[in-house]
Amino acid sequence: MLRIRRFEEKTDELFMAGRIKGAVHVSIGQEACSVGVCSALNQDDAILTTHRGHGHSIAKGTRLNEMMAELLGKATGLCKARGGSMHIADISKGHYGAHSIVGANMPMAAGMGLAFQLEGKGRVAVVFFGDGASNQGSFHESLNLCAIWKLPVVFFCENNHYAVSFHVNRSTAVRDISLRAQSYNAPGVTVDGMDVMAVYEATREAVARARRGEGPSLIEAKTYRFFGHSRGDPQFGPYRTKEEVERWRKRDPLIVAEKMFKPTEAEKKAIQAEVDKEMATAIEFAEKSPDAALSSALEDVYA
Repeated sequence: MLRIRRFEEKTDELFMAGRIKGAVHVSIGQEACSVGVCSALNQDDAILTTHRGHGHSIAKGTRLNEMMAELLGKATGLCKARGGSMHIADISKGHYGAHSIVGANMPMAAGMGLAFQLEGKGRVAVVFFGDGASNQGSFHESLNLCAIWKLPVVFFCENNHYAVSFHVNRSTAVRDISLRAQSYNAPGVTVDGMDVMAVYEATREAVARARRGEGPSLIEAKTYRFFGHSRGDPQFGPYRTKEEVERWRKRDPLIVAEKMFKPTEAEKKAIQAEVDKEMATAIEFAEKSPDAALSSALEDVYA
């Protein structure tokens, strides 16, 4: 989780300095969701993530050097600078893409689930989405199809309480989004999204069920983003108060994890030093890489 936090902090710094083009959506505050889910997966399992997907990418093992290069528009980037922040992918790690169109990744997850079922190797697909996406038709259609065909897909909702600036209580009729699983005869559970072990245990159970051929599950993790929707937004926008943000910051997933695992001061320093070194290496790699050439813009374009 510290690796994700430092990467996001550096991304924010580079964006504010004008070094990163396009939009950036950092996931600071939601690290327990990324780590808890991906820790329950094998490397050949798949994830499909969202516009706020840096944390998911890192937790699944996506290469930091090439990821930073992608953000800086370098030819060595994971997608050769064609994806940027919102379309990162690393198939070698089972990361089948961040998708900027809200809810569009859920039908893809259903398709991957069908492919995995036919393949018969026990692979599982996990699709991340937010509370706002759970109100889209793609969520209901995909979960229904996965339930009918018993596809090995885990639907993971990061309920950070806001679809951009719209509070979940004003957009969603049910108290817990996980209740919607009942409509499709699938298990649904709500967990504390600031607690990495709570997320891990729920995901492990859902993944085991999927591997047994029993179909999809829906996990709702109640979490919070400490920054604005995108880096063009103020940290305390007109739609939430400083007091609300500070109340959630007391349950920072890094603080929760530290209280749970109780690392020694020596262990904390060693982890911080390792992460700092990785970040420095990633930035150096990206800065020394050549910019993507305009002449290559149409390479690898299929449609």
